[in-house]
Amino acid sequence: MVVTQGQLKRLSAEMSRHGRIGLAALRAGIDRKTARRYLALKTAFSTVGCMRTYRTREDPFAAIWPEIEEMLRIDPGLEAKTLFVEMQRRHPGVLDDGQLRTLQRTVKRWRASAGPNREVFFEQLHVPGEAMQTDFTWMNDLLITIRHEPFDHMVCHSVLPYSNWQWARVCFSESMSALRDGFQEAVWRLGKVPRVHQTDNSTAATHDLRTGLRGFHAEYLALMAHYGVTPRTIGIGKSEQNGDVEASNGAMKRALDQRLRLRGSRDFDTRESYEQWLRDALVEFNRSRMSRVAEEIAVMAELPDAALPAFDEMQARVTAYSAIRVKGNTYTVPSRLRGERVRVRVYGERIEVFYADRFVLEAERLTGQGHHRVDYRHVIHSLVRKPFAFRRYRFRDALFPTSTFRSAHEALEAGLPERRADLEYLRLLKLAAETSEAEVEIAIRSTLAQGDLPRSDTVRAHTTSFVLEPPALAAPIVDLTCYDQLLDDGADGDAAIVSDPIPVAKEA
Repeated sequence: MVVTQGQLKRLSAEMSRHGRIGLAALRAGIDRKTARRYLALKTAFSTVGCMRTYRTREDPFAAIWPEIEEMLRIDPGLEAKTLFVEMQRRHPGVLDDGQLRTLQRTVKRWRASAGPNREVFFEQLHVPGEAMQTDFTWMNDLLITIRHEPFDHMVCHSVLPYSNWQWARVCFSESMSALRDGFQEAVWRLGKVPRVHQTDNSTAATHDLRTGLRGFHAEYLALMAHYGVTPRTIGIGKSEQNGDVEASNGAMKRALDQRLRLRGSRDFDTRESYEQWLRDALVEFNRSRMSRVAEEIAVMAELPDAALPAFDEMQARVTAYSAIRVKGNTYTVPSRLRGERVRVRVYGERIEVFYADRFVLEAERLTGQGHHRVDYRHVIHSLVRKPFAFRRYRFRDALFPTSTFRSAHEALEAGLPERRADLEYLRLLKLAAETSEAEVEIAIRSTLAQGDLPRSDTVRAHTTSFVLEPPALAAPIVDLTCYDQLLDDGADGDAAIVSDPIPVAKEA
C-alpha cells in the first residue's frame, strides 16, 4: 500500500503529541508495522511515500504477453480468466493458478491504455412537460404479504423526467391492458398530459405477438391518439435511454422499503389496504417535487373529456367443450351457452362474459398463453351422464377443487371398481354444485374420519337440505294522508314563488 505525505505528517504529529506508536498509526490510517518502519528511517518523510514506478518482482507474463495482446486485439471481449486458462493449456507449467489476479490487473490496464474506445453516455437536458417515461418493475424484493401469504406483483411505473414526479399502479404482467391502466391512472392523477410518452420495447406497446413485428400495437396507438400524445420507444437493448424511470424504479423501491421498516410489518389485511398504503407513499414522495411539477403542468395539454374503458372487448364462440378461448387461454362457461357467441370484456386482472347484453360470469384472468380455468359447475351435469369421460378428461385435475375432494376420489378408487369410483365421485361434485361446496367438503371429511367410503348418498345424508323458498312478506299498508300534506305544502310554496319571485323591501 502506498503511504501518502499527509499520512506521514499525521503520524509525526501524533507521535509528537503522545508518543504511542499504535494510536498514532491508527489515527494516521497506517498499519502499525508500516508506521514503525517509516519512523525508523533516517531519511526525511518528504523523500518517501511516493508512488513506485518500477517492478519489485519479475513479470510472469513477459514471455507470453505478446500472444495475449494479439488475442485481445482480435477480440477485445475476451475475459482475463478465459485468456489465463488458454495460456495454461498452450504453455503447461509456465503459470500457476495464483497468478490469475495479476493477469486480470494487466488486462485491465491494457484496456484503459491501448484497448478500443468505449461507449460514452451523454447527460440530457429535460424540458418541462415534454415527456413521460413508463416501465414495469417487479416488487417481490419488498416481501409484501397479504394475510401472511406472499403477494407476488409488479407495478406499472410512470415518471416525469424533468420533475421526477412519479406514479405506480399494481399489476401482474407487462400486458397492454396493464400499460393502458397505468398510463391513464398516472395522467388523470396528474391532471394534464405530456407531449410524448416513452416506453421500452416490451410486448406491452411495441412487440405484436401476432405478426412478430416491433411496430406499435394498434391498441397502444389508439390510446395515445385518444390523449393526443406522441408515442416514442427506445432502441432495442438500450435500456439507458429509459434511464430516468429505470433509476426511479430502484429509488422508489428503496424508499418504500424504508417506510415498511418504519411500519414494522410487511403484511397487509387486504390488497386494497396495501394499494392505499402505496398511493399514500407516492403522494408523500411527490410532495417535495411540486414546484417543478407546477412548471410542467403549466405547459402540458388538457385531458380529454373521459378516459378510455379499462377493458378490451372481443367476441368468442362457446365450443362443444363448453369453453371459450380468450387471449390464448381457455375458460369454461355454463353449458347452456354451447354453440352461442358471447361478448367478453378483458380487463387487466379479470374477464367478464355477456350473452345478449346480459352478464353471465366473471373469472380471474389468466396470464401468458396455453393455460386454462375450468369450473366444474359448468360441466358436471354433462359429465355425470358420461362418467367414462372423466378418466381421460384433458382438464381432469381442475375437477378436484380442494385436497379433500382428491382424498375422496382416492378413497373411492381404493374401495370400489374404477368406473364405479369415478361415478360416485362425479355425484359428489354434482352435489357440491347444487348445494354448497364447503358443506360437502365438511361432510366428506367427517365420512373419511369415521372410516367410511364417501359415497354420494352417505355424504348427502351429512349435508343440510337446501330448499330455497321466498320469505313470507306482509303487504304494507300505505297511509296516503302524508301525501296530501306534501301537496298542500307544495301548493303554498308554488304560490309564494309565483306571487313574489324577487324579494323587495316592503313599505312601513
